Amino acid sequence: MTTAPESIPQAPAEGERAVYDAVLLASFGGPEGQDDVIPFLRNVTAGRGIPDERLEEVATHYRANGGVSPINEQNRQLKSALEEELAERGIDVPMYWGNRNWDPYFTDTFRQMHDAGHRRVLVLVTSAYAGYSSNDQYLEDFERTLKDTGLEGELTLVKVRQFFYDKAFTHPNAEFLAAGVKDVRAQLEAGGKPEGRIKVLFVTHSIPTAVAERQGPARIKEIFGTDVYTAQHQALADHLMDSVEEAAGLDHQVVFQSRSGDPRTPWLEPDINDQIEEDAESYAGVVVMPFGFISDHMEVIWDLDTEAKETAEEHGLAFHRAPTTGVHPAFVSGLVDILGEYMLDAEGRPLAAGEQTVPGDWSDLTGDGGWGTPLEEPSA
Repeated sequence: MTTAPESIPQAPAEGERAVYDAVLLASFGGPEGQDDVIPFLRNVTAGRGIPDERLEEVATHYRANGGVSPINEQNRQLKSALEEELAERGIDVPMYWGNRNWDPYFTDTFRQMHDAGHRRVLVLVTSAYAGYSSNDQYLEDFERTLKDTGLEGELTLVKVRQFFYDKAFTHPNAEFLAAGVKDVRAQLEAGGKPEGRIKVLFVTHSIPTAVAERQGPARIKEIFGTDVYTAQHQALADHLMDSVEEAAGLDHQVVFQSRSGDPRTPWLEPDINDQIEEDAESYAGVVVMPFGFISDHMEVIWDLDTEAKETAEEHGLAFHRAPTTGVHPAFVSGLVDILGEYMLDAEGRPLAAGEQTVPGDWSDLTGDGGWGTPLEEPSA
């Protein structure tokens, strides 16, 4: 493994541990019908001058799914599961949900929280990793929304830490990896290839190479010899392979999906489909772990369940796409533990604590900005 020897998580900054009167689940948003698709894509690409004709070209996967992105229903389910977990622990705090690009918009949710009398809000963003689009861009959204709604000084928002290295995220993914390896082995045995080699492909969303190189602490870049975005994913992939008995001895690799924009602009590689094609000569099956995401949103369904699966089938490879964490009980419970790191009881003690499982010093993956320039956002 290439992680740092010490295990040091992020910790709430001074003043971030407090009594909170609301929790906000903050996400990307997605269309919920054919009439929503183009307006949604206009929101995603705002300021780039992309004509509707071009947006229609990239709307194919939404059109094929009735114009509906699964992400909104998945966020409703996650919100409900978190509310149940909070209630079971006797943590009496209401939970709200708001999106960057579709209803319920942050503007409406902020007003709703304020009208209900809430003033100090703890924010959970639906991304496990640190980066511009999962960190700074949300902070910018919050600042702009507070200004637009006239709620500056009225609402205080604190975003909780990233959680890719926490048990909340690692335990479900370890379970999914073990099940995926077992399934591919069963497929190979049924197909008369019991000794066929298996490779595990850990997949996440690609971002422009230049953007990746500018982001994050130099210390982490030096440890891993790569950009910080890739380093976070590589650390988790290595940890999962080391901790899952069923995966012992298998090869693994971090790969990317869903690049967009100008084809002349370099993005992080390899693309999952290119890697499957390259691996077809050496392996009989692949386990695809979509560990860059927390739910089965449109890009997971389209890019992996459709395109990557077809690529594997064309090359005669056994294929298993693992689930995302979704509302897995360990994920939900672990997220509430992380929220509890920031929430104080009447005696001034944190209500709970997460647990770092991926080795390394991640203490300077700040939640306070510093992640550089914008990148072309994925759709949800």
